[in-house]
Amino acid sequence: MVANPGGGSSDADGGPVRHIPVLLTEVIEALAPSSGKVILDGTFGAGGYTSAILASGADVIALDRDPTAIAAGQALVEKHSGHLTLIQSQFSQLAEHAPEGGLDGIVLDIGVSSMQIDEAERGFSFQKNGPLDMRMSASGVSAADVVNHAKLADLIRIFVYLGEEKQAPRIAHAIEKRRAEQPFETTRDLAGLIETVTPRKAKDKIHPATRVFQALRIFVNDELGELAAALFAAEQVLKPGGRLVVVTFHSLEDRIVKKFFADRSGRSTGSRHLPIVHERAATFDAIGKAMVSASDGEAAVNPRARSAKLRAGLRTGAPAEPADLSIFELPNLATLGKLGG
Repeated sequence: MVANPGGGSSDADGGPVRHIPVLLTEVIEALAPSSGKVILDGTFGAGGYTSAILASGADVIALDRDPTAIAAGQALVEKHSGHLTLIQSQFSQLAEHAPEGGLDGIVLDIGVSSMQIDEAERGFSFQKNGPLDMRMSASGVSAADVVNHAKLADLIRIFVYLGEEKQAPRIAHAIEKRRAEQPFETTRDLAGLIETVTPRKAKDKIHPATRVFQALRIFVNDELGELAAALFAAEQVLKPGGRLVVVTFHSLEDRIVKKFFADRSGRSTGSRHLPIVHERAATFDAIGKAMVSASDGEAAVNPRARSAKLRAGLRTGAPAEPADLSIFELPNLATLGKLGG
């Protein structure tokens, strides 16, 4: 993943970066894998976390929604025959792949991988011209479908909420005018229009298209909904004493994880302006610091780590809570599932 050094973070604008697992030492410390344990890596990618977990002696069930990652990971499966199971699946469905006795740990590294960014044909980066795609699973509605067919109001809401883009109305209006004449097909096509509408200033640290590309990627892959569902699923399948470790790369993701662990700590207020209404049995206790970020040294070596945040929780013996999405205060964005039809 590639961090955005200005404002919120994004991994849409990165050029070629050799894949280095972010916060690897801190992840393994929080996860505490060891021989006899079964750990689920919900975001296999290039296998960085999985390899380190296997080295501890633990068995790994690894998931990835990207068929390319699954194909590339077969060599690692063969190397660790019997100790690594690699499955193409969204991590929101992790409960379907957990063993009957439950899991000792789950790790999630949220966002797009540097390998996906480097592949121009995937359409994640505007620095590499390719089809305007952005689908991690290579199926479903593409970014081009959204840009060319979504209603103006929906585009604005997507860019504002998922990209935190201040120029969202201006960019969306320009897209609507241009697509009436000619549909958008490539990453450079869209990035060029955005750069014309909101020219880059000398003081700007990021490209004008960064936040729009981030918003489209998150929307196309339902990344926030996937993360929320995965957290609920993890609560269901972790054994008492099991560990949930999540690494995020921008504020929207981190906010969801923070809200989840706060809600599952057993205290409920309903409002920050009112006293506690009631206490609930905690389903997770904090592991170490509430949030861990990369050291200056790691960030200097690995740009992807600059905006990374790690949060971790230890599963208690309390029954899992209902999967209530309202705790995340997610937006009710328009349903665009038929755009690709």
